[in-house]
Amino acid sequence: MTTTPDGAPIPSQAVPFESLHAPRPAAPGWTWLSLVIGATGLGCSLLLWQKVDGMQEQLARQSADATAQATEARALARESQDLVRDANAKLSVMDVRVNEVSLQRGQLDALVQNLTRSRDETLVVDIESAIRMAQQQTQLTGSTEPLVAILQSSIKRIERAAQPRLVPVQQAMERDLERLSQSAVTDTASLLARLDAVVSMVDDMHVRTGAPVPSEQRQPRRQAPEPGSTDTDAAATSPTQWIWWSDWGQKIWQATREETRDLLRVSRIEHADVMLMAPEQAFFVRENLKLKLLNARLAVLARQYEAARTDISTAQTTLSKFFDPGSRRTHQAQAVLAQLQTHMQATTQPVLDETLATLSTAAAGL
Repeated sequence: MTTTPDGAPIPSQAVPFESLHAPRPAAPGWTWLSLVIGATGLGCSLLLWQKVDGMQEQLARQSADATAQATEARALARESQDLVRDANAKLSVMDVRVNEVSLQRGQLDALVQNLTRSRDETLVVDIESAIRMAQQQTQLTGSTEPLVAILQSSIKRIERAAQPRLVPVQQAMERDLERLSQSAVTDTASLLARLDAVVSMVDDMHVRTGAPVPSEQRQPRRQAPEPGSTDTDAAATSPTQWIWWSDWGQKIWQATREETRDLLRVSRIEHADVMLMAPEQAFFVRENLKLKLLNARLAVLARQYEAARTDISTAQTTLSKFFDPGSRRTHQAQAVLAQLQTHMQATTQPVLDETLATLSTAAAGL
């Protein structure tokens, strides 16, 4: 129901029910237009359907390609994972090997250092033992040649080693070598020859006990004048009988005087023990003196100069106590023994204390 603008209802006309549902006659132009539109829509639909079908086929192909690519990508990813896994395994192995190489390098460095240290230590020990052996040879032979040779060879070995830690050792060796070159060498052969000369003189020396004076110390007899001399010419004018009696008288007088001198001798005895010694004991006195001198000789050979000086001092005491101080041989023996004492007092064995001390310090620092 409709209303007016004022709100009043407008009465409507009644329309029959049949007229509402009765078909309306269509116009002829609109029919063809509908057919064209329908054909066009059908064609468009076919075109769209074809296009959609092509798109579906293309999508299917793209989907298949994408699926293939995805499968290939998964295969490649799997291969990449395998490669990564292998690379990780290889990297782990390489890390282990690098660690092993680092450890081996550290061990090698330590071994090289130990080898270098042991080489230096072996060199120091070898040089020290060689020097001590050379000292023993010097003590046995009395010559400094073994020490000089060992020091020279040791200096060359240290120079070839080229170790800064061994430079003080080399300097100490050079100083000891210079000291050895300036030191005096003991003439052992001369000492032994002098001792042998004194031993050979013992049997001819006169003992204070009253033993007979050796024939070398007696005054020479006055011999008869030889033929052809002035006395003989002077006596030629005398009678022959007088010459014969004078020669025999002179001989008898000389023999009597020598025998009387042997029977009676006046001398001063400084030691009372000498008066108590029997003449038969002179042999033992000489033998004891020889033994002392031979002991001194052995001590000189062994380079034991203190013992040699003690034995020589005892021999000097024996000479001054039991032997005739006025005898020429006694004076000679005393002079030789005094020279030996002086020579052995001035003789000292060369020592290498500085070199041995530096070697010990170097061995302790290695």
